[in-house]
Amino acid sequence: MTGLSNDRNPVARVSLRLVATAFIAGALAVPIFHQLLFLLFYLLGVIPVAPFSLDPTVPFGIPEVVSSSFWGGVWGIVFVLILPHFFQGRSYWLASAIIGGLALTSVYMFVVVPLKTGALPPSMGGLFIIGFLLNAAWGLGWALLLMLFDRMREPIRAW
Repeated sequence: MTGLSNDRNPVARVSLRLVATAFIAGALAVPIFHQLLFLLFYLLGVIPVAPFSLDPTVPFGIPEVVSSSFWGGVWGIVFVLILPHFFQGRSYWLASAIIGGLALTSVYMFVVVPLKTGALPPSMGGLFIIGFLLNAAWGLGWALLLMLFDRMREPIRAW
């Protein structure tokens, strides 16, 4: 199962509805999966910063969790345009987690942090491990939500 019904080829049938659904799944995967795992790490003392931050981001002043959810939605679109083309079945779920962990964490460490601070982040090894786990949770959450939203669209069948 790719997270999309088997009777539809997601690559051949990219639609505005699919893109919108992927965005919504990605945006919701941030507070539901990423931030809840972040909360667990915070409560265990692994991360010193609390999740669900409403601190304003630079330069627009948007709360961090809202900004993260927006970017989660953007990544959701990227993922729906790429992953189903290369991965099916169990490999789709594994790819959602691994590519989520690798891609999102790498972009954060090597693009976002340097743009905001002018330098690479300190403690890159530890940051990568935590980031990988958080973003892998997002990837699995995105795939699960996309599948659930797809199933909700199917017509209700009489027993």
